[in-house]
Amino acid sequence: MGAAIRRNRCFSMRNTFTRAVMLTVAMLAVGGIILRSDVDVQSAFLKTAASAREVMSLQQPLGRPESAGWGGRVDNSAGVYQEVAVEEKEKGKDAKPTISSSSRVMTCDYDMNRLRRWQEQFQLEETFEYTKRYVQASRQDIPRKSVTHLQQDFLVDAVKVVDVNKEYHAESCPEPLIAPVTKSPFPATANASDFMFGVSTTYERFNDPRTSPINEWSYWLTDSKGNSNGGKLVLLLVDAQPEELEDAYNRLTAVGIDVDVYRSSSDAIMAVRYLALGPTLYNHPDRSSKKWLVICDDDTFFPSFHGLAERFAEYDYERPMYIGTFSEDVNNIERHGPQAFGGAGVFLSLPMAKIIAENYEKCSSEQKIQESNTGWGPQGDIMLRNCIYQNSEVKLTLLNDLWQLDLMGDPSGFYESGIKPLSLHHYRGGIWHVAHPFQYTKVAHACGEDCTMQRFQTADGFVLSNGYSVAYYPRGIDFDLGQFERTFRAAPEDKGWNLDFRMGPQRPSLHNTGRKIAWELLEATVNPDGTVSQVYVGKHNDSRWTNPDGTPMNNRDGIIEIVWLPDE
Repeated sequence: MGAAIRRNRCFSMRNTFTRAVMLTVAMLAVGGIILRSDVDVQSAFLKTAASAREVMSLQQPLGRPESAGWGGRVDNSAGVYQEVAVEEKEKGKDAKPTISSSSRVMTCDYDMNRLRRWQEQFQLEETFEYTKRYVQASRQDIPRKSVTHLQQDFLVDAVKVVDVNKEYHAESCPEPLIAPVTKSPFPATANASDFMFGVSTTYERFNDPRTSPINEWSYWLTDSKGNSNGGKLVLLLVDAQPEELEDAYNRLTAVGIDVDVYRSSSDAIMAVRYLALGPTLYNHPDRSSKKWLVICDDDTFFPSFHGLAERFAEYDYERPMYIGTFSEDVNNIERHGPQAFGGAGVFLSLPMAKIIAENYEKCSSEQKIQESNTGWGPQGDIMLRNCIYQNSEVKLTLLNDLWQLDLMGDPSGFYESGIKPLSLHHYRGGIWHVAHPFQYTKVAHACGEDCTMQRFQTADGFVLSNGYSVAYYPRGIDFDLGQFERTFRAAPEDKGWNLDFRMGPQRPSLHNTGRKIAWELLEATVNPDGTVSQVYVGKHNDSRWTNPDGTPMNNRDGIIEIVWLPDE
């Protein structure tokens, strides 16, 4: 063992003799190249010299924190991880900030207050990886692509490992990634004045920070600056007290939402309260200025209101229309029937809402309540459909860019698919999936609505699903990115093909294969200078990111901070 250790030391790059040998070998290689007349001598010399430097740079000082490496294929001895702590005498040597093409300053410092806050907020270990990358939006007259291939690498420098108990000096920022995006409109300019939305919920859900919809509603009902975008919200709170109604009204109007808040009674079952939203909206005094009355849930989210308004401009609002989408799960369609599933949003033209209002009493009778019970209790969606079908010749108009999202488990295969959804639902957990659409869509303020969830694939095997995740594929991408990755499952019975009619056959999940590791967005901020900062977090003990033998693909927690620079 001792002899082996001595031999290793002899051939270590820290050994002066070894360095001399390596330099001699490199020079001999250059000499051999020069003797050949068919080789570009200058480029060959530069390449050989670079190779020699690379070999020397792979050696690391003692005491560097070890890491398993992304994908389990690159270990710490390969120089991928670099600790950035400096001696006390080096502190204060700040790198000069870089000026981006958009005239905004790019600063790659180590704001330890933020890093410590994130470490505590996201429950990271005290030592974790930290990567900061700027992305320059390049708004062009191009169609939105599901995935855009970039010629640049995502990782330019070694991945840094920071300790929240230390201080670090600033560094120079690499050139930003250039991301071509469509010249799509910004959320602040959306006009929702043709729409009035009706939601029935409880004050408890409204007030609970885990389920409160205020932030989400402020995205698609205001200009995100405290002003209404013309959309109207009618909120019914079940059995709410007067002070609760007042509190809900004040909190919603404070962020700029045009809202009326009413009390509804639990004497009527949930399905009937849902049906009652139709006549409630139709009888509202603002009805005459609207074209579409929308029934939705408190966890319905519209990520692209320009896209939604443009789509509805294609429909004839002057005739009875009932517009929505099915569940993605054929089990639910078989169980409940071919109706508009309300969480995705049910859109009624005024003539359609008039028919519902005129027939509400008979549509909500005890017999109709019983007819709406398919074994899972009375269903408001069924009562609404039956009321329309039995009192008119109107049938459902499908709009498949609305999404009910009857999905359980890891939803990343949906949010990383590169699609442009017009609605999202079921993202608050419980039996369903967990997602944070209010955070995802903040990037639209920097690059336009179309770039939310748009994918950018870099030359070094990363895919940024903008606003949702940064994923690394250490073995390359040898599969069809046009297919949904089946990370989720249907409920309550997963037959394997339940979702195929909406999503197409899904490719297998890459969980526990060693072929993918991802960092998911947990926080985003629209900065005063118009840039948008995104915080993507990965945990070393995330059970999804393991090799086939069960070993983790990375043995450190990590944060990837992406800052989007708007195009000027």
